[in-house]
Amino acid sequence: MRKPLLSTLLALFLFLEAMPQEISGPIQVHPENRFLMTADGKPFFWTADTAWELFHRLDEKQATAYLDKRKEQGFNVVQAVVLAELDGIHTPNANGDLPFSGLEQWEYNEAYFRHVDLILDLAEERGIHMALLPTWGDKLFKNKWGIGPEIFTPVTAYAYGKWIGSRYRDRKNLVWVLGGDRNPRSGSEDAEVWSQMAKGILDTQNPEKPILITFHPQPTSPGGSSNWFHQADWLSFNMHQTGHCPEEPSFEKITHDYQLNPTKPTIDGEPLYEEHPYCFNAKEEGYSEAADIRRIMYWNVFAGAAGQTYGCHAVWQMYDLDKTPVNGPLKPWHKSLDLEVANQMKHLKNLMLSRPYFERIPDQGLIAEGQKNDRSLVSATRDKAGTYALFYFPDGKAIAIDPTSLKGQVFQATWLDPRTGVTFPDNKLTSVPKGKRLSITPPSSGRGNDWVLIVDAMD
Repeated sequence: MRKPLLSTLLALFLFLEAMPQEISGPIQVHPENRFLMTADGKPFFWTADTAWELFHRLDEKQATAYLDKRKEQGFNVVQAVVLAELDGIHTPNANGDLPFSGLEQWEYNEAYFRHVDLILDLAEERGIHMALLPTWGDKLFKNKWGIGPEIFTPVTAYAYGKWIGSRYRDRKNLVWVLGGDRNPRSGSEDAEVWSQMAKGILDTQNPEKPILITFHPQPTSPGGSSNWFHQADWLSFNMHQTGHCPEEPSFEKITHDYQLNPTKPTIDGEPLYEEHPYCFNAKEEGYSEAADIRRIMYWNVFAGAAGQTYGCHAVWQMYDLDKTPVNGPLKPWHKSLDLEVANQMKHLKNLMLSRPYFERIPDQGLIAEGQKNDRSLVSATRDKAGTYALFYFPDGKAIAIDPTSLKGQVFQATWLDPRTGVTFPDNKLTSVPKGKRLSITPPSSGRGNDWVLIVDAMD
């Protein structure tokens, strides 16, 4: 039997998506300010991995292996820090180099930054953009879990921003991320420090070739970066850290930013990591599971996020047996690259790019009954024209939907398995009439049995 034309075209699209993509220039914000796009105007769905210690702990061979794996898995962004969190000033990188030859006079060690250059090159060759943090936030203030040293003031932040901005002025694969897991303290100069670092970077750039800058905070409410910098001209899009506790309704923060004025894209830049101790308490709470991670990422994206970041607890810190572990990683980083959700992120990306992308909006009005904000909440999104709708069922519970806001009179229903990317028609919903409230029962239910229902207008 021949495959339907839609399935054939989707298979071709996914094949082309998997091919190496040459980077034509830095990512841009789409003119409608909801989503990101490539330098030549194509949809860009942020599919990031968290590798904070990449520059600090991996040598060239290890970095190549890491980037090859993430490219194979469909990631298009890697988040990493230049002045790293884990004693990045005083503990050398994998080559034995420190970032400063002399910190008192801010004498930069060229060998250290050549290694950063090298990894940026390796990423670009693989079609991967780097979300580059110039520094981790403990270099501004240590707090109870930071090492420091505290070296940034508004003056030094501007100078460093100008220096590193000039060094990477012509890079095609950079997104700048300020903050590094620190929220500006009330009554301090913290917000000014980050604004001055942004100004230093921007003062080195070609104004005709815009760059993206965002801010990575700690978990906070109601927004993330938007709490301090939403009105700042330098903030291109908002970023959240929704944290490492499974009960957090992450999508509420995305919804908060989605409704702000002016309109800016928003992304969860640090959700619950895979194999991370729940709420940092492995002994009593245990570790996160794949079902937690998928639920958060589909919730966020269906709420209007411009993509999603993934993280693995062992990989962010590039933990190995010769390193001091942070919060109990379960195995070395190179043995953690093939965790379940790391191989499932591409299914979300491919789904979102398989439909009209820049037209997508969240629409919980498609759900025909009330829900609690618990782990079983079903979320919905569609395009403005109403030619398709997507419903995410975190645990396969039955629920009623209302397709009256969709265009057309008859619809086709297809199930997507977020674990495998496999799609198949719902034989009970081969022809969904408009104007009728429908009770939907996913193919299976229970923890880990999450599903996406795809409803397409047939006319």
